[in-house]
Amino acid sequence: MKTRITEMFGIEHPIIQGGMHYVGFAELAAAVSNAGGLGIITGLTQGTPEKLANEIARCKDMTDKPFGVNLTFLPTVNAPDYPGLVRTIIEGGVKIVETAGNNPAQVLPFFKDAGVKVIHKCTSVRHSLKAQSIGCDAVSVDGFECGGHPGEDDIPNMILLPRAADELEIPFVASGGMADGRSLVASLAMGADGMNMGTRFIATQEAPVHENVKKAIVAASELDTRLVMRPLRNTERVMTNDAVEELLRIEKEKGADLKFEDIIEQVAGVYPRIMMEGDMDAGAWSCGMVAGLINDIPTCKELIDSIMAEAEEIITKRLTGFQNA
Repeated sequence: MKTRITEMFGIEHPIIQGGMHYVGFAELAAAVSNAGGLGIITGLTQGTPEKLANEIARCKDMTDKPFGVNLTFLPTVNAPDYPGLVRTIIEGGVKIVETAGNNPAQVLPFFKDAGVKVIHKCTSVRHSLKAQSIGCDAVSVDGFECGGHPGEDDIPNMILLPRAADELEIPFVASGGMADGRSLVASLAMGADGMNMGTRFIATQEAPVHENVKKAIVAASELDTRLVMRPLRNTERVMTNDAVEELLRIEKEKGADLKFEDIIEQVAGVYPRIMMEGDMDAGAWSCGMVAGLINDIPTCKELIDSIMAEAEEIITKRLTGFQNA
């Protein structure tokens, strides 16, 4: 299947594995790329330029296909060495970067000069247009359903994607609620050039996370995520657990007086304990509503092959059948 996204990134299928904290290691990125999609290493999980350089090298040992690096720009007191991380990506020969968080305008000239394609994660049409105007090559449009940060507008993809298609000139992929061939065909129908999957790729055999995490996603329904940090206007969709329910209790109790420090125990530094050690009540971890559509733990190749086969069947049989009826 050829789309503007497959052409831009040199990949076989219009499927991207989004950057995920303590999930996007070389093992997963290489497996997705080898299966014909676009694998993504999560830069901030590595933290330092030296560790990121090592992870890029490991990924290159595992695949000769294109892969990217996610670089999330966060408002933080102790900022990572962003200039060093950018330099490492360029020197490592990576030609695709997924940016997220704050406006990436300050790093775009460096990536442009090095021939790196930049796809920026956006949760609204206005942010997508801004990304287009500053020179991003593509955007990932994240609907309200997505795991992680859905923005503050609460617009689901059935509305957001056609709106993005109406306004944008650069290619975009749909993100949030993506799991199978139905997701891909629906995204294409609404104007996207592919789809980005996060939660679905955690529940794969190659995802280097604890088995408890994968089992939790398979066991969950679409009703098992919660929105936290809404009062701080830093909304995050996470899988419910004891720590998350305690976090929501604190938010309700504090009301308008809530400060980040009040919930730091539930949200700060919990990812290694959850993803690596399998402590499922350690704190809040990003998970999309799409968990309700995930019932197995395939290999990345099995997953991508099944998505493409299902998409082809929907397009050539089901939809064509309506035309001839």
